[in-house]
Amino acid sequence: MSLSVVSDDVEVLQAASGWVSENGPVALVTVLRTWGSSPRPPGSLLVISANGECVGSVSGGCIEETLAARHRTGELGADTPTLVDFGVNSGEAARLGLPCGGRLELLVELLDSPASVNALLAKLEQRQLVARRVCLTTGEVSLHSPNGEVEFNVTDSDVIKVFGPAWQLLLISDGQIARHMAMMALALDYRITICDPRREFVDPDPLEGVHYSNRMPDDEVAELSDAQRTAIVTLAHDPRQDDLALSAALESQAFYIGALGSSRTSATRRERLAQLGYSAEQIARIHGPAGLNIGSRKPGEIALSILAGITAVRNGVSTDVTPAAGRA
Repeated sequence: MSLSVVSDDVEVLQAASGWVSENGPVALVTVLRTWGSSPRPPGSLLVISANGECVGSVSGGCIEETLAARHRTGELGADTPTLVDFGVNSGEAARLGLPCGGRLELLVELLDSPASVNALLAKLEQRQLVARRVCLTTGEVSLHSPNGEVEFNVTDSDVIKVFGPAWQLLLISDGQIARHMAMMALALDYRITICDPRREFVDPDPLEGVHYSNRMPDDEVAELSDAQRTAIVTLAHDPRQDDLALSAALESQAFYIGALGSSRTSATRRERLAQLGYSAEQIARIHGPAGLNIGSRKPGEIALSILAGITAVRNGVSTDVTPAAGRA
């Protein structure tokens, strides 16, 4: 894949494609369900080469060695997908390697050809959203366009995992912070748009995999196709740009709306929006100053703090940390 920044899933798939072409069958392992203290969520991937090399993780490093040893000896899988249950009580935790007990149910696929993986990678190269279905009875693998599926779903008959950029990030204003955020968000599998109509802010070295728009910010927000899975962040420090985007964002279903700036700047912004007729409840949707208070001052640190805040909201995690990204 030509993208300079790739997601964890793509890294696993690339390794699978290369290893199966060079050294024979690989084991592709997917976390199906977890109970107790499992550090990796359902949908997490691991690939194991014929000689036991691993890329990815299904347990944070606890049982990968055991899986690799089983794969080397041919004990891990068969021609059809195999379900492997690592059930661990507190007495067995040390023996099987899961900390503090827990349970993992894994799907193991033995891949002896790179064809299906390469087909998936080709679609991801184009930043497409792809659902991969594995039939648990026959082992048949099929790719199709997601039709409202959640990102990962397990039934008695199949496993469906959605690959690619299922979430969107719209950044208003180009610049250092936007560039840092975009590079980080690429690894998190976001579809990213940087919108800035100002000609003097055109990036001479645009990032691969990022869409650039010179439309007015409110027009860009109005064109969102999947607003409920979109985060919108204004970074311009220019009310003429930021307020246009925020006004449109408040009328959208974006799951996150953030605005860069100091507490004083944010208070002034709230006053302007109130004068435009927006209610206190609507204005409260804005995370401003955007970002978690991690002492960020450099552009990369500010970008990290904002993405951390977005991630917390996306995962339904409430934080008591006062936001403080941006000092203008």
